[in-house]
Amino acid sequence: MTHAERGGAAERGGAAGRGGATERGGAAGRGGATERGSAAERGGAAGRGVATLADVEAIEAEIPSDLPASTYEMIQRGAALDPDAPALSFFLRTGDHRQPETWNYRELVARITQTANAFHTLGADANTVIALLLPNLPEMHFAIWGGEAAGVVMPINPLLEPATIAELLDAAGASILVTLAPFPGTDLWPKVQTILPRVRALRHLVLVDLARRVRGPKQLGARLLQKREVLRQHGVRGVRGAVPRAVRVHELWRLLRREPGDRLRSGRRIAAEDRSSMFCTGGTTGLPKMAVRHHGNEVANAWSTSTILGHSVGARKNFFCGLPLFHVNGVLVTGLVPFSRGGHVILGTPQGYRGEGVVKRFWEIVEHHRIHFFSGVPTLYASLLQVPTGDHRVDSLEYGLCGAAPMPVEVLREFEERTGLKILEGYGLTEGTCVSSVNPPLGDRRRGSIGLRLPGQLMKTVLLDDQGRYVRDCADDEVGLIVIAGPNVFDGYASAEHELTNARIFPDLGDGRRWLDTGDLGRRDRDGYFWLTGRKKDLIIRGGHNIDPAIIESALHRHPAVQLAAAIGRPDAHAGEFPVAYVQLKSGERASEQELLKFLEPEISERAAMPKAIRFIEAMPLTAVGKIFKPTLRRREVEDALSTALRESGVDLVRLEVTDDTSRGLSVRAELRGAPHEANAARVLGRYPFPFSLV
Repeated sequence: MTHAERGGAAERGGAAGRGGATERGGAAGRGGATERGSAAERGGAAGRGVATLADVEAIEAEIPSDLPASTYEMIQRGAALDPDAPALSFFLRTGDHRQPETWNYRELVARITQTANAFHTLGADANTVIALLLPNLPEMHFAIWGGEAAGVVMPINPLLEPATIAELLDAAGASILVTLAPFPGTDLWPKVQTILPRVRALRHLVLVDLARRVRGPKQLGARLLQKREVLRQHGVRGVRGAVPRAVRVHELWRLLRREPGDRLRSGRRIAAEDRSSMFCTGGTTGLPKMAVRHHGNEVANAWSTSTILGHSVGARKNFFCGLPLFHVNGVLVTGLVPFSRGGHVILGTPQGYRGEGVVKRFWEIVEHHRIHFFSGVPTLYASLLQVPTGDHRVDSLEYGLCGAAPMPVEVLREFEERTGLKILEGYGLTEGTCVSSVNPPLGDRRRGSIGLRLPGQLMKTVLLDDQGRYVRDCADDEVGLIVIAGPNVFDGYASAEHELTNARIFPDLGDGRRWLDTGDLGRRDRDGYFWLTGRKKDLIIRGGHNIDPAIIESALHRHPAVQLAAAIGRPDAHAGEFPVAYVQLKSGERASEQELLKFLEPEISERAAMPKAIRFIEAMPLTAVGKIFKPTLRRREVEDALSTALRESGVDLVRLEVTDDTSRGLSVRAELRGAPHEANAARVLGRYPFPFSLV
C-alpha cells in the first residue's frame, strides 16, 4: 500500500521517477547509478563485502572517483535503481504494524525535494541552521535530507530539558525550527512554547501535525482532538497567539503542497565541502557539543559502511529503524546507507524501540516485515533476550549491528545462540560521522572486538606523554589512544560565537593527516581487529592503578541474574577512587551483594579491580539511545561519598549537591548548619579533586 497523501508535484513523478536532477546535470540526469552503477552495484571488491583486512585494502584500491557530492545526490542515485521500490514505511502504534504507510522511492525523493524547497521559500540558504525537534516520524526523514539540501540541519533530542534546548537553539543561531504541533498525550509542544522567546535568531516555526499519521476513519477524530487541544492550551487565538511576534508559524504539509517535487527551486549545486548537519554530542547534562559535519563526511561514511556490509544492504533489503533520528546511528545506518542502495527502511513508532510493545512484539515485527537488518545498543539486545522468539520465523534476519557502547561478551554469546542472528559489533562516534569499524560480516566475528576499520578510513592506536603529546604509534596488542583519520572526520564543534573549535584534532602525527582523538583506549591485534579497553575518562584510578571498568562489568554480565552492570569509581580521600558496581537484575531474578561479590572473586584476576560494593538499582539510567548513562551514577556516588565523609567528621550537613559543570567537570555545593562548621567542611572537601562552595 503506497502513500495516498500525494501533494504538489508528487503526482507528476518525483526526481527519482523522471531523472530528478536532469535539468541540473545531477546524478540521475548524468546516468548516475542507472547507467554506470556505483562500485557496489558494478561488483568488484566493494560489492563482495569484507572478510579480512585484505578485503578492506582491496576496496580502498577501487574507491570510485564519482562518489555523490551530497546526501541529496546520494539518495537520488539510490532511488534511480528502482523508483517504484518501497523506500520508507511507518507505523504509529505497534498494534498497527501490519498496515504501515509506505512511500516508494519516487515519492520519497519528491517529499525530500518539496521539503528542501519549502525551507528555501522560508529564506534558507547554504548556511541557514534548520533545527529539528521531532520524534521518529516520516517527516523527520523528509526534514533531515531536505534540510541538508537547503541548509544545515540540527536534530535535537526532544528529551532534553527545555533550558538546554533553548541554549542549543540560540547557540546554533537556528532560524527555522521544525517540531510537533500540540496534540493530546504529547508533551513536546508545551516544552517548546516556553522557550521560543529565548531563541534570538528564530524566524520560522514549522509544525508537524501528528493527526496526519493516524490511519483511516480515525484520522477525522484525531484532527478534532488536535484542534480541541490547541483550544484548551491557547484559546481562540491558537498557536499563533502563543508564539513571539517575530516568529512566523507554518504547518509543514501546507508548505509542501505548494512546492515542486521534481527539482530544487534554489538551483543550488551542493558541494562536498558544504556543511550538511550539526549533531549534538556529549551527554544529557550540561550543554552538549555541536559537531559540525559536511556532505562529504556523510557520503564517505555511508559509502564505506555499505561496502563493508556488501550485498546485505542492497536493494529490496528491509531495515528496521528503532534508534532515534536525532542520533547519528539511526540517521546513517538505518537511513542514508539503505537509501543510498535502494533499501527499505521501516520506522517503528515515534518512540522507536521505546514505543509501547515494540520490544515485546519485536520478533513478530521481524517475521511480518521480513526484516534483514537492524541496529541497536547493548541494552536493547539485553532486553530482547527476555523476549522468546517462540514460533516466529526470524530467518530473514542477516545481521544486527551493535554500537554506542561495548557489548558484554556474555550477552552477545547468549543472544546469538538463542536467535541464530549474527551480531556485528562496531564502533563509531558523532565526530567521525558515525561508523569507524565493524566486525566483518563474511569473516571472523571476534567477540568483544569492535572489528576492522572501514574502507577509506584510517584507525590506529598511539602513545601520548603526560602533556598529551604524540610519542609514537603502538605496536600490535599494545594499549594506547585510538585515533581515526579520513574523509569522515568532522569539521569541528560550533561555538556560541559561530566559530569552529576543535580540541580533539591532532594536526599532525608525523604523516600530515588530521587525526581525531576519540577519547577511547584500545589495542589493535596482528590481524587488524581493534579492541576497546576503556575510555580515558571512565578509567577508575585506585592508588595510581588504572582499572578498566569493563573488567568488572563483563564479569558481572556472566552471572545469570544480572541484566545490566556498570562500574564506576567512588571518590576516596586516600586511594583516590575505588570501584563500585551498579547492577540491574533480570525480571524475576534475585541475588544478594555477597553472592555477587563471591561470584566475582574467581572472575577478576586484578585484586585492585574487585568492587568495594555492589549497588542494586531498579532501572539503570539510560540515554535516549539506550546507552548506560554513567554520569548519573557517578554523581550519585560522589554525593554519597562526600556526604558520608562530612558527617563522619562531625560536620552538620543540611544538603550536598553535585553538579556537572561543562567547564570544570563535577562540582560540589554543601549547605551547612551554621558557620562554625565551615573550616572543618573545607578541610574534608579539600581532600577530594572537586571544586566546592560552602553556604
